[in-house]
Amino acid sequence: MDIRPNITISSLDAERLEALLGSPAAANAPGCEELEVELGRAEIVSPSDMPPSVVSMNSTVRFKEVSTDREFCMTLVYPRDADGQGDKISILAPVGSALLGLSQGDTIEWPKPSGGVLQVRIEEVIYQPERAGELHR
Repeated sequence: MDIRPNITISSLDAERLEALLGSPAAANAPGCEELEVELGRAEIVSPSDMPPSVVSMNSTVRFKEVSTDREFCMTLVYPRDADGQGDKISILAPVGSALLGLSQGDTIEWPKPSGGVLQVRIEEVIYQPERAGELHR
């Protein structure tokens, strides 16, 4: 049985992600279906009502691998901003759509490049645009 945590998404992110899903660039992109499912189950709130510990678009997050306590940071970005540097994850990546709307303390499964998954906990939302008042992104 797949029990997913409740998620919260700002109305601004929801509008922009729906536009992304409707764009020709995303028509055949992998990950669109997963993102649609996440948007469909999310609680949508105004940007001013976005809880400060929730992952939104362009948030920078500090993670911890549950089994090793290794920490790392990544920023959730739109596909056009994913530059392959290793510190950004596209919303259309499976783990990207799974990350959207989660809160500090939530745990997700993170696919390993060699196969299998890691249990990864969200330790801190270091930067969140809504919390910083930066809604122009």
